[in-house]
Amino acid sequence: MMSSLQEDVVRENLRTVVDPELGVNIVDLGLIYGIEIEDKSVVVKLTLTSPACPMGAVIQSQTHMAVKKLPWVENVKVDLVWSPRWDPRTMASEDAKMELGIL
Repeated sequence: MMSSLQEDVVRENLRTVVDPELGVNIVDLGLIYGIEIEDKSVVVKLTLTSPACPMGAVIQSQTHMAVKKLPWVENVKVDLVWSPRWDPRTMASEDAKMELGIL
């Protein structure tokens, strides 16, 4: 049960990471494909809006720092994944879709 609470806390911290091009946080954009927690280690599965995203390194770094800020986290790994391909129409939150003009 603890892990799901920890996952929620990690997800909330990841809301502080905003895609600089879109101005929407990576959680609402649907760029977080998974969070795995084992003891004091967290693995975040992250995708980008496109493989050629010029801000990819910045977003990965900010993702790492946002999780590392949590007092119980010792190790953070950000895994970049490309499958399934990101689609804002199905993966972004309703709020993000409104901000992106998709709704």
